[in-house]
Amino acid sequence: MTAKAKPFINPDFLLDTKAARELYHGYAEDMPIIDYHCHLPPAEIAEDKRWDDIADVWLGGDHYKWRQMRSNGFEERLCSGRGKDGSASGWEKFEAFAKTMERMVKNPLFDWSHLELARYFGVTERLCGASAKRIYEKCNRELGKKWFSARGLMKKSKVAVVCTTDDPVDSLEHHIAIAKKPFGTQIRPAWRSDKASKVENLEAWNGWIDRLSAASGIEIGTIDDFRRAMKKRHDFFAANGCVVSDYGITEIFAAPYTETELKSIFKKARAGKTALTPAEALKFKSAWLFEGLRMDAESDWTAQLHYNCLRDLNTAMFRQMGPDTGFDSIGDWSVTESLARLFDRLEMEDRLPRLILYSLNPKDNEMLATVMGCFQKAPCRGKIQLGAAWWFLDQKDGMRKQIEALAALGSLGNFVGMLTDSRSFLSYTRHEYFRRLLCQKLGAEVEKGEIPRDLKWLGGIVADISFRNANEYFKFGVQ
Repeated sequence: MTAKAKPFINPDFLLDTKAARELYHGYAEDMPIIDYHCHLPPAEIAEDKRWDDIADVWLGGDHYKWRQMRSNGFEERLCSGRGKDGSASGWEKFEAFAKTMERMVKNPLFDWSHLELARYFGVTERLCGASAKRIYEKCNRELGKKWFSARGLMKKSKVAVVCTTDDPVDSLEHHIAIAKKPFGTQIRPAWRSDKASKVENLEAWNGWIDRLSAASGIEIGTIDDFRRAMKKRHDFFAANGCVVSDYGITEIFAAPYTETELKSIFKKARAGKTALTPAEALKFKSAWLFEGLRMDAESDWTAQLHYNCLRDLNTAMFRQMGPDTGFDSIGDWSVTESLARLFDRLEMEDRLPRLILYSLNPKDNEMLATVMGCFQKAPCRGKIQLGAAWWFLDQKDGMRKQIEALAALGSLGNFVGMLTDSRSFLSYTRHEYFRRLLCQKLGAEVEKGEIPRDLKWLGGIVADISFRNANEYFKFGVQ
């Protein structure tokens, strides 16, 4: 008699050795989650949002899924719902994604999606066109349960801290409202000042500067006004629980400039009549990045640098849908000298903050690991971090390469672990996925005799990477 096959998602998913299973179930599985970088809307946490249709919570805003559905030949109304002919129904979108899943074997979405179905909906069968209707109906029944809401999903996932992504001009009203009625998960803002440097489009940039002026109460006509306004908003964020900044940039900006040049460049940009030259724009971006990081250090924040993303490649679709809709790719800028120059200047002033480096190009892993080794400094363990495999890289191969580079050229035991970088409340399974892969890799090397078979010691490292290192590094104070 043939034994019944295990479900794809089972307690030992990816854990193919005894050591891996002991490490995961004994030291990683029950650790709380610290999601120190995501794009969840604070308003939806404040209102404890609920959903009527699985397509809304699963497909709304998820450009990872939209890209794959487009690749499978589905029109835009079924993907993002922003097609020229309007939006499809929830069922139509779900069915289209289910059929897309049939073609996605080995894509991380295949694994993540089945993990989400199992963890939040109790579904363990494979999602495909044939199973779509009964899975859709079961998921929609689960959505009606009392616990199934934005906050309920966080509680179910054991999420201790979430850092959202917030513009310096944001009022933080939703964060303030959440703080007045806490629910067990720390919800903190994160400072994302990218729009301050987007001087290529002076009309949009000046519009943002006007909003900064209104938010800070400072009339902005000069570079010094700009600095005072940014510092005032930085302090406001700090007063409302922010301890993390984030810079989403194409490359590392570190061109030389003088104060006289900056004053002239800002005046020209603020006038809005003549476009800045590429050299002028680079000088301003370099000043903004340096001064922003220095301000982070003075506030004892942790900074994050996300770079090497080439954005909005498809002009026609960008005009139709705007940014962050699935038309970005891995970029390829060489940044070693710029990064070293930036860090060295900050360190000379003793103003290099705790900092996490992410490149969207995997060729940079070893380079980043060696640069960061030049700027580690007591008393912080792992002051400069090689960030988790990000965006196109948060899949098996990308995660393994990041772990290998960090282990070979840095200190794996000091790593602050995974994040979701997501707009979905269902994405906490990415932490589980990472933890399983980490334990799979370490467990395999234990079995081969490449790591000592001391699972208590190794399990402590796994627990540190899963939760404890991030809690200490960011100073969240989770008990």
